[in-house]
Amino acid sequence: MPKLWNETIDAHRHAVREAILDATAQLVEAGGLRSVTMSQVAERTGIGRATLYKYFSDVDAVLLAWHERQITGHLQHLAEVRDRAGTAGERLKAVLRSYAAITRQRHRGELAALLHQGEHITHAERHLTRIVEDLIAEGAQAGDLRADVPPAELAHYCLHALTAAAGLTSQAAVTRLVNVTLDALHPIP
Repeated sequence: MPKLWNETIDAHRHAVREAILDATAQLVEAGGLRSVTMSQVAERTGIGRATLYKYFSDVDAVLLAWHERQITGHLQHLAEVRDRAGTAGERLKAVLRSYAAITRQRHRGELAALLHQGEHITHAERHLTRIVEDLIAEGAQAGDLRADVPPAELAHYCLHALTAAAGLTSQAAVTRLVNVTLDALHPIP
């Protein structure tokens, strides 16, 4: 087959896959993770069920692919926040606020617990920890953040503390949680 034909086919497959994941996102938003069915995904995407099954074996596979895309998007967003101008402390605060906001939106329940397992989550957690750890190390080197505890330990502390944002009912509470977490990173006089 000519290269152009292969590129066209690949682009079409990618577009269909993205449309499937977009439809899944809309269905999750409308009714939650448990409400999504293959029939709904096919209908919302505008394709036949047989075509959908060529891309995904079942609804769990669709949800897993959707979730992987969500996680990748979150990591990209956090990296963009990290790369903005400012001191390491300012950028860390922005990253932690963004992470807490993401955590607050997290889906709950049995299916959500299933989606939050696996290699893509392990990879994402490592990547996220590295983002926070590097900012803490940079802040400690500048004398703005504590240097008496290894940055890796402080990064784990921050991320675990901010998982509490999932249970908070207001943005004000999330902001307070982020501030308390950041306060623990200041050097001890």
